[in-house]
Amino acid sequence: MTAPNPRIGIIGTGAIGGFYGVMLARAGYDVHFLLRSEYETVLQRGLRINSTVHGSLHLDAVQAYRSAADMPKCDWLLVGAKSTSNPELAPLIVEAAGEDAKVVVLQNGLRVEEDLRQVLPNNIHLLGGLCFICAHRSALGVVEHQALGGVNLGYHSGSAATLEQQQALVEEGVAMFRAVGVDSNAADNLVQARWQKLVWNVPYNGLSVLLDAGTAPLMSNPDSRALVRSIMLEACGAAAACGHPLPDVLVDRMMMATDHMPNYLPSMYHDHAHGRPLELDAIYAAPLVAAANAGFAMPKTEALYQALCFIAGRAAR
Repeated sequence: MTAPNPRIGIIGTGAIGGFYGVMLARAGYDVHFLLRSEYETVLQRGLRINSTVHGSLHLDAVQAYRSAADMPKCDWLLVGAKSTSNPELAPLIVEAAGEDAKVVVLQNGLRVEEDLRQVLPNNIHLLGGLCFICAHRSALGVVEHQALGGVNLGYHSGSAATLEQQQALVEEGVAMFRAVGVDSNAADNLVQARWQKLVWNVPYNGLSVLLDAGTAPLMSNPDSRALVRSIMLEACGAAAACGHPLPDVLVDRMMMATDHMPNYLPSMYHDHAHGRPLELDAIYAAPLVAAANAGFAMPKTEALYQALCFIAGRAAR
């Protein structure tokens, strides 16, 4: 179903798309990058990853494009653009997608695949990608990779009619990432996996903006640490109410893992600092609606969401 050396397209060459695209290209995969403001810079200087895990990585000859219409048809498309761009992404995906293309949505939040599915042809396979990585873009064409880097994949929808076909496509993607040194696993239940990632994203993304703090100060202060924990527990309760119970030890494990991370400023902090739209719909509004429909209240998460809406609205004005 896929060429022996699949052609891979990167839609959104920021921190996420840049990191995984460079890893794949340096390993010999045929990778094509769709770029916007950074096109000229990347064409002249290439893409650079400053990684505490892999060292300094530089992709000199970048196959870069301003327009999806100029890209060759791709077997795999990795969507690294933020969910705030999803209304404009569908035409780009359709233009760059080859026959039987696999589209991996490397985004945070809930219902991101459902929203894209409504505007994509049925023959395109849609997969969710759960990225566990500390990375941000520090300049045009430059990504700072602080820690982690794994990505788990789950099948969402498309023309794969049987569970076996869907699993085969997921395993194909997992094998592709593993081949370049990226930890990857199959997510048996994509919705549950998205809820699990929200348990981390909901507190840290929003609180980093609201309190102007990275993970280390948030975890070292007893009040903010308690607030993080209570929001995590709300997300776990909402997941269970929606039919996707998470492991009882998840919150403790996530907090322990965050304690051992370098001080990290989540993606929403960088979006706010640079005046970009915040991913409020996918990370907050969609989970809150799902929880409310299941009869579960998330008062602290809702308060955080309302504060972020105020901040975003003031920035827009």
